Amino acid sequence: MPLPVRERTAEFLGARVTRAERAFGGYAPTPTFRLLLDGGRRAFFKGINQESNSFMRGALLREERVYERLADLISPWAPAYHGSFHLDDWHVLLLEDLGPSTVPPWSAPKAKAALRAYGEFHRRTSTQSIPRWLPRAGAWAGFGHGWQRLRGAGAGMASLAGLAGERAAEARVWLDASAPRLDAAAQAYIRTRPPYTLLHLDTRSDNIRVHLDTGTPLRTFDWPFACAGPPELDLMAFAQSVTCEGGPTPETLTRWYAEVHPVRERVLRNCAAAVSGFFAGRAWEAPVEGLPRLRSIQRRQLRSSLAWAARLLDLPEPAWLETIPD
Repeated sequence: MPLPVRERTAEFLGARVTRAERAFGGYAPTPTFRLLLDGGRRAFFKGINQESNSFMRGALLREERVYERLADLISPWAPAYHGSFHLDDWHVLLLEDLGPSTVPPWSAPKAKAALRAYGEFHRRTSTQSIPRWLPRAGAWAGFGHGWQRLRGAGAGMASLAGLAGERAAEARVWLDASAPRLDAAAQAYIRTRPPYTLLHLDTRSDNIRVHLDTGTPLRTFDWPFACAGPPELDLMAFAQSVTCEGGPTPETLTRWYAEVHPVRERVLRNCAAAVSGFFAGRAWEAPVEGLPRLRSIQRRQLRSSLAWAARLLDLPEPAWLETIPD
């Protein structure tokens, strides 16, 4: 970290930085640090520079806008925003430090608290006005085209089945029989009507902290994809990610969420088809430069999301998923 950036950070926060601990996680190796300040205060540093890829640069700009303009909607679930600064080629966000990673492992009490808090977040924002500048369907409808693209691509379905290794032939038979129904449900997802809520659209363990001993047990950061849309999409994506990390079943997680905010079963089913199609279209692709963990995470979430989608649509069990490696 260049000395001028360290000095500007201390000046901005009004205290000398006595310790900086690198925070790892997520898809991209963004420069992120937990800071201990003189006097005992803490803060979180997140920055980009000329070495950051275009994904990271765009995400930071969008996230900054959310923290600056949506504080009333995302509080208390998001960290407090201390501000940002530009220095040379650096663009830095300074946030409340939410502490070290808390999940996984997932316990039943942590999962229940997180899902109920997530339901409260959606319930609260369903009654508030969502600014018109936030993306609507354009931000989430694209998930619905995954199965359609796979069915139309020459090598797509074979490449997906190939992830199953020695059970590739079994996977291909299952996919050929099941993809039409998955695609139909995903196409219906694109046409999902309101009510909408504010969506985080990337809620998973790397982007949350769960603290059972606080009034707000779920704290969520990394907000570049915030948009307005069906809350069942956020629920489905989050629940299957908890399950794929060894947490409770998505059915159990959905039940806990529904104790706080209603779930439209038809919309949830369509969301499951769409999200599983997204991972099905990505998990077998070549690694992305600068995002070394992306494909591994997508393969894990493919296993979880497609198994759940099959249950929701009453499809045969895709047992071949268990042979897909991380």
